[in-house]
Amino acid sequence: MERLLMLHLQAGACAAEVLLNGMPIAFVGPEGGHACLAVHEYTLTGKNRLELVVGGGIPGQPVAPQPRAPVVPTWARARLVLARQGKSAADPDVRVLVSVEWLAPEGKSYDAPATQTKDVDLPVNFPRWRWLDAPPIGINPAVQRQVLEFVQQLALDLARGDPESLLAAAKLRFDELALAYQRTTTEGVQRFRDHLQQLYAAKALKLIPPSADELVLRPLLDGRLIDCLTPEGGPALRTQNEAPALGNHAWPLRLAMVEGKIYVLR
Repeated sequence: MERLLMLHLQAGACAAEVLLNGMPIAFVGPEGGHACLAVHEYTLTGKNRLELVVGGGIPGQPVAPQPRAPVVPTWARARLVLARQGKSAADPDVRVLVSVEWLAPEGKSYDAPATQTKDVDLPVNFPRWRWLDAPPIGINPAVQRQVLEFVQQLALDLARGDPESLLAAAKLRFDELALAYQRTTTEGVQRFRDHLQQLYAAKALKLIPPSADELVLRPLLDGRLIDCLTPEGGPALRTQNEAPALGNHAWPLRLAMVEGKIYVLR
């Protein structure tokens, strides 16, 4: 693939989250910052909606609407760009397909969360992703328990260097990633296995299964998916390595449930 469709999020002095077609894909905290990632697997043929939410709080723990008075320049910008392989979305020569920008009014308070959206037709030809047609899930105590047990088991398996339970649950995800980035499912699965084995060999797979109060379930897309998060808003399935040299790794889990079975779709 010669070019990548990428999202570039930047923010100053505010938390900001970007959603593409209703799917949250990037977040920066209250101090601002930036995030950049490829977004083919969230992109639709034809009309796409880019949504920028400023001051909305930690993902999964939204704040009540309230006025805020900025004391420093406060702003956010999200762009969808087309960049050549190996190029950053921040490079000046990328092709900007759509940009959503927000700026706090100078010397005045603003209502948070603040939302800006834009629609754009994109020249892509992807299949209809399965997450668009997943059945709605009611997050009741039985579902909470089932998802908790699922995430706990994945954490135990990955800590042993065993990726098979995650690969089985995420088969549809790997199939769609292969379509999105013009590669084969086999390549994607093997790349994941190899990466996990490298982490295991380096003793960088310290995963602690979450307890019930450490797992936040965020409904997405009118309840068709469940996002599994920590109370801090990050992915619930993550390493907690103590040595800085080992770094830390996380695996987002956006789950669908069909006839009582859990599938990882994103």
